[in-house]
Amino acid sequence: MTTAAILTAVRTPRTVSRQYVAAATFAAFGIVDIVLGTVAHAGDALFTLSLSGSGVQIPAIHAAAAPVCFALGAVSIVLGLVRAADDTPALAVPLSAVLPLSRRVKRVAMAIVVFCLVLSVLCWTGAGNTTALNVVSLFQGAIEASIPLILGAMSGLLCERSGVINIAIEGQLLSGAFAAALIASAFGGLWVGLIAASLAGGLIAALLAVFAITFLVDQIILGVVLNVLALGMTDYLYDRLMAQNPNYNTGITFNAIKIPGLGDIPIIGPIFFDGPVLLYITYGMVILIQVALFRSRWGLRVRAVGEHPTAADTVGIKVLWIRYRNVMLGGLVAGIGGAYLTIGSVGSFNPDISSGLGYIALAAMIFGRWTPLGSVGAALLFGFFEQLAYVMSTLNVPIPPPVLLMTPYVVTIVAVAGLVGRVRAPAADGKPYVKS
Repeated sequence: MTTAAILTAVRTPRTVSRQYVAAATFAAFGIVDIVLGTVAHAGDALFTLSLSGSGVQIPAIHAAAAPVCFALGAVSIVLGLVRAADDTPALAVPLSAVLPLSRRVKRVAMAIVVFCLVLSVLCWTGAGNTTALNVVSLFQGAIEASIPLILGAMSGLLCERSGVINIAIEGQLLSGAFAAALIASAFGGLWVGLIAASLAGGLIAALLAVFAITFLVDQIILGVVLNVLALGMTDYLYDRLMAQNPNYNTGITFNAIKIPGLGDIPIIGPIFFDGPVLLYITYGMVILIQVALFRSRWGLRVRAVGEHPTAADTVGIKVLWIRYRNVMLGGLVAGIGGAYLTIGSVGSFNPDISSGLGYIALAAMIFGRWTPLGSVGAALLFGFFEQLAYVMSTLNVPIPPPVLLMTPYVVTIVAVAGLVGRVRAPAADGKPYVKS
């Protein structure tokens, strides 16, 4: 018996089932692509690739909606079959023995399937419409809509890499949004409001740290309770302060900042280098956390505490201090994400303005496998479908508006359940540490 056959024979049913779940999801996405092509209106989809009034104007693209959707669906189905054949015990010669599929290859295949779905949805949306779908504007809105998701995911990442589950991201975003709108309106300073938002998220994080690390309260239940607390407090203060005094909710926002040179690059410039200041803060946060976690002594200690706190304590690392510090840092970051919901976009605060974005950010972190760059990719995917739902509501798409509003949450469920595959959280994630 060959080595490949031996490895196949001892392969656990749980791993095989995950393999088939991923393959079935690929195929299901392909079928969705084909269905979209079947039900698409007759005619081409028209896409514009430049903003009106910008520097370089790129000619519009005409795409035959139905054939493109069929082709993209076929690609996804083929990738699903390849994924199913990889190391399948039922095959005489598993695909892995001929063409090994590394983890990177599997992730690239997943990205291709998602990309095919996105293109199919765009073609279906634009088919037969006389109004062109501005792709640059769509992706620009998607990037900005992803800001609270990215910062929320960074908050969860900082906490869980040190071993503390952060379900309270929703409460941190909501508290930050309220504090930013209130303080910025009351004192007329956007930067003061941004600092207040960060501190408000840090306050929720402080409660999480004290009860989870010191008093060893169940971290999942505690996170849910803190979310309810933040919702109740912001609703109460909104009724008592903002609803009765409009001067505390004036709706001021940061202006868009265009980076000279970079902002003039066709397609890429308006999307990535022409946005609110919070967009550039998000860039900096992601780079800082990526480098700090995987290229610094601090990051090594954080990951050691999240994986094996007893061993870390043995070599002199202060486990509880690192957990406290990371939870607080996560809260400060999430508070900035909450500020985008008010002074970064619409300006004014409304009750429950976060609307579950904290839970989507948590899903993005899991989808991104507890890595900064992976979490950013997942957050961008969810932000894209959120923006797409808004754009589709302005076009003649035969879908009721409430169903369109469900799109980001449905995508979250499908992505985490079917695409994420086998993931491993930090070994000590959610486990209280008591020094012996």
